[in-house]
Amino acid sequence: MIAPLLLLILAQQVPQAQTEGQIQTQPAQRATQPSQTPAAQAPAPPASEVPGGRSGRGRGGVAGPGPAVGGEVDETPVVTHHTMNLDGKPFNYTATVQQMPIKNASGDTEAHIFYMAYTLDGVTDVSKRPVTFCFNGGPGSASLWVHMGGMGPRSPRLLANGAMPQPPYQLKDNQDTWLDKTDLVFIDPVGTGYSRAKTIDVARRMNSVNGDIQSVGEFIHMYLVRNNREVSPLFIGGESYGTFRAAGLAGYLIDRGIAFNGLILIGTTLNLETIWSRSDDLVYQLEFPTYAADAYYHKKVAADLQRKDLKTFLREAEAFAMGDYANALAKGDDLGPAERKAVVEKIARFTGLDTRYIEESNLRWDVSHFTRQLLRDSHETIGRYDGRLSGPSSMNTGETSEYDPSSTLITPPFTAMFTHYIRSELGYKTDLFYYPTGGIQPWDYDVQNGFGDTTAMLRNAMVKNPYMKVLVAAAYYDLATPYYAVEYTFNHMGLNPQMHKNVSWDFYQSGHMLYIDSDSHTKLKHDVGDFIQSCLPHVDLQ
Repeated sequence: MIAPLLLLILAQQVPQAQTEGQIQTQPAQRATQPSQTPAAQAPAPPASEVPGGRSGRGRGGVAGPGPAVGGEVDETPVVTHHTMNLDGKPFNYTATVQQMPIKNASGDTEAHIFYMAYTLDGVTDVSKRPVTFCFNGGPGSASLWVHMGGMGPRSPRLLANGAMPQPPYQLKDNQDTWLDKTDLVFIDPVGTGYSRAKTIDVARRMNSVNGDIQSVGEFIHMYLVRNNREVSPLFIGGESYGTFRAAGLAGYLIDRGIAFNGLILIGTTLNLETIWSRSDDLVYQLEFPTYAADAYYHKKVAADLQRKDLKTFLREAEAFAMGDYANALAKGDDLGPAERKAVVEKIARFTGLDTRYIEESNLRWDVSHFTRQLLRDSHETIGRYDGRLSGPSSMNTGETSEYDPSSTLITPPFTAMFTHYIRSELGYKTDLFYYPTGGIQPWDYDVQNGFGDTTAMLRNAMVKNPYMKVLVAAAYYDLATPYYAVEYTFNHMGLNPQMHKNVSWDFYQSGHMLYIDSDSHTKLKHDVGDFIQSCLPHVDLQ
C-alpha cells in the first residue's frame, strides 16, 4: 500500500441496492494496440459521506450506493494479450481478469474476489518467475491505485509531481511497471471493486481484520493452486492499510504452508495506535518530523534550518521530537513558563506555525489542523496524503481542512482511465458497480478499547520463515502514515538482530502514494527490483 482513501465513484451503471447484474464477458482476444472504444460514463457520486471515526478512515470520503453484496457472478476469465514498449523494446504479456470464488469449509461459495493478473509471455519455468500479490488498503479501497499508478503496465498521465493534468486524460505505457521483474496479481478484497459477499452476514465477517486476512489468504491459496504457482517465488506488495493486511497475511499463511520470499510495504502502518491514538503524547512526537518536512518543503521553517539539506534537517527534527518536545509534553500542566516558552519557539522554528497558535493548541494538534494551518496566510490547504500538494481554501476561517488536495487532484484521472482501460483494453464488461470505496460494512478491528495491530503476525512470519525479507518504502511528506511512526513500530516489535537484517528501508521525497511522483516512481522500481533479486534463491540444493 498508500493512504491508502480518496475517491469519486466509478461505475458503468448504477445497480440496485442489494441485487446486482450479471457479468457479461467476452471471449479471449489478441490486443496489442489500445482500443478506441469510448470509456463508460460514471454517474454523479452520491452526496452521502463515509461516516467519521474508525469506520470512515481510508482512501476516499464519498460513499457508494450500499454494501457490495449479492448478485450473480460469472467466473469465466477474460484473457487478452498485449505488447507494450518498455525501455524502447517490445514487451509481451498476458492479462487475465476474473472472479475467484471464496468458499467455506463445506465447499459453499461465500464470496467472489475480483482480480486482474499480468503474466510475462514466454516463461517456461515458473519456479524462477516471481509472482507478487498487490492491493491497496483503506480498509475498503480497491486496488486501482497501485494497479494504475504504481505497478501495472498502463497508467494515467499525470504532472511530474503527481497532480492532475488538464482533461481529457490519457493512458500511457508505464515505464516503471514491475512486470519485467515479477508477474502481478491485483486483488480487490471483498466489498471493493467488483468483489462481492453473498450475504450481509458474510460481508460483516469479511469486513474485519481477521475476516479480511482469511478471505484474501484463501484467494492467494486458490490462485496459486489453480495456476500452478506454488513453486514460484512469492511476494506481497501492499500500500497503507494494505501493509497492515500484508503483515497479517504473512503470519496467517506461514501457518498454512505458504511462505513468502518478501513483503513490499508502501506507506506502512502495522500498529494503528502509532497513528490514531490521542490518549497519550506518543502520536504527536511521531508525527512531528513529517510536520517539519512539509513545512520545510513549503519554505516555512526558520531560515537557518531551511538552508540545511532535508535529511540533516529531519534528523534534527526527530531528535527534538523525542527529546525536548517529548519532555515538555510529558510534564503536561507542570511545564514551567520559561521552559514552555523555549519549547514553543523551537516548535515554531521546525513547523512554521505561529507561536500563538502553538500556545493555544497546548503544544498539540492533529493532522487535519496542521494541513489547514500551515498555509493559512496564503488561503491554501496542504494534502494529508502528500504535503507537497496544496489547493485553495475558499473560506479561511475553518480550524481543520475541508478537503484533501492530494486526493482531489488525482482522483479524476485515475477513475476515468481505469473505467476506460478495463472495458476497452482488457475487454471486461459488466453491469456491476465498481466500488473504489464505500462498499464495506463499518470495519471491525477485532479489538475492544484498543487499536488494530499486526506486528505480532509479521514477527511470527519472520520467526518461522527466516528467509523472508521486508522492504519498507516510506515517504517524507506523508501525514497518513508518517515515516517516523513506522520506524518506531519496527524498533518496538521485538525483532532480534538477525531479523532486523532482513528489513530494508528506502525513503522518498514524496507523499503517501509515492509512485505518483515521477522521480520517486522510478526510484521505487529500481529499489523493488534490487529487493526482489535479493530475495531469490542463490544456492543450488542437493
